[in-house]
Amino acid sequence: MKKFFLVTILILTFATLVRGADFGGRIILGIMGEPSNLIPPLASDTVSHDVADLIYVSLVKYNKELKLVPWAAQEFKILDGGKKIYFKLRKNIFWFDGKPLTAEDVYFTYKLMIDPKTPTAYGEDFKLVKKFNILSPYEFEVEYPKVYAQALPSWGISILPKHVLEKENLLTTKYARNPLGAGAYFLKKWESGRRLVLDVNKNYFEGRPYLDEVIYRIIPDIGTMFLELKTGNLDLMQLNPLQYIFQTKGSFWKNRFNKYKYLSFSYTYLAYNLRHPFFKDIRVRHAIALALDKKEIIKGVLLGLGKPTIGPYKPGTWVYNNKIKDFPYNPKKAKHLLLEAGFKDTDGDGILEKDGKPFIFTLLTNQGNSLRLKTAVIIQYRLAQIGIKVKIRTLEWATFIHDFIDKGRFDTVLLGWTIPQDPDLYDVWHSSKAVPGGLNFMGFKNKEVDRLLEQGRETLDIEKRKKIYDRMQEILHYEQPYCFLYVPMSLPIVNKRFKNIKPAPAGISYNFIRWWVPKKQQTFFLP
Repeated sequence: MKKFFLVTILILTFATLVRGADFGGRIILGIMGEPSNLIPPLASDTVSHDVADLIYVSLVKYNKELKLVPWAAQEFKILDGGKKIYFKLRKNIFWFDGKPLTAEDVYFTYKLMIDPKTPTAYGEDFKLVKKFNILSPYEFEVEYPKVYAQALPSWGISILPKHVLEKENLLTTKYARNPLGAGAYFLKKWESGRRLVLDVNKNYFEGRPYLDEVIYRIIPDIGTMFLELKTGNLDLMQLNPLQYIFQTKGSFWKNRFNKYKYLSFSYTYLAYNLRHPFFKDIRVRHAIALALDKKEIIKGVLLGLGKPTIGPYKPGTWVYNNKIKDFPYNPKKAKHLLLEAGFKDTDGDGILEKDGKPFIFTLLTNQGNSLRLKTAVIIQYRLAQIGIKVKIRTLEWATFIHDFIDKGRFDTVLLGWTIPQDPDLYDVWHSSKAVPGGLNFMGFKNKEVDRLLEQGRETLDIEKRKKIYDRMQEILHYEQPYCFLYVPMSLPIVNKRFKNIKPAPAGISYNFIRWWVPKKQQTFFLP
């Protein structure tokens, strides 16, 4: 056998110029909420990362076929049976202020990630590194004490500039709203509550992006966003199923827009605060699962454009456990379980009580997301039929995350997670992450899941990992810290002016810097 396993990927990922394409113009995108922070390790919301992905670069990224390829790295080699990775950086990457991006910046980012003072939910991957050896200004190696399956994907984290951040307090630094990156675009303007304007980086190392500007308009309501799309004030947004099926029919839409449809890498779930006295009892969580008809939710909310799910992975992928039988819709059995758990309607008002306390709880979700609100209403209706009263409360996104989720101030929440390409979900499900500000905000702790998550990281054997994550899904399904609801279809709509959009397993945005608009169709009006 060979002493080590070698993977070298050469410079094959540079985006080539598109023949006959024009430079210039802008794209205006609609987003539901404002970014919380544009220093990626400090942000846990999707909007912040979507914007930051255009501002920063990382060593590796996923290509259109969802395979890891070099990005800021010119090449990488996996050595010593998977316990060491060698990286060689490209020498033509510069920060927006003209300074070169070097191995010192990567080392600085690594040190920030393992610093206990850094308020990040993503540091665990980097705490596993045994040694970080800088070999030259553009070469370095990272060593692990044992095989770590998530090692290479973990270096998809944004690289941060040492020369401007090393003396900054990350919690108060101006660079959270005025970031210095090395990516395809730089932040030109941030008008709170209204928009972010990104300008093209003409010196971007993969070649100048075609579009001059990327504008994110903050529109918290999807109905308002749709009206802005229709009147020409937006170029791209995610449609909801009603908009996709019914409201974008006819020659007006066909002539002006292209619609796309594919199963998203995300899922929607109902999460319990497991510190709450009602939800500590697994019989209560099982009862709620039995009282909810996922097919009804998918039909009523998604108009059929989605799939039910039993766990945190995308149906149809290798890691999804399709042998698990979901809880059937059975309100009669749900009532029986609640009775076993000590809940009775002693005063005849239709609401169960236990120890004198009525079974009433608040379901939190974010403002402006009509799909989640409709889902919450169905949950409210179905649980009322088994004697549970649900109050629905919607909150502005930043308040929702910082004042409620991060601080554990909730009964239940209706939210969604992006599904990562690698199945390692240590940061969400390991008991060590059940801390204020951690991603395990519901307080789930299970010793076997902890052990499985640790084992899943320590092998590159896909068959072994399959068995590990299948078992983990079985436990999560039984324990029900979440009631996993559905995986929706992704339904983007884009103005037809934009060319070179080619759907792939990764979606449509993987080649965003090569989208372009003919000169005669480039717009300069800014709403």
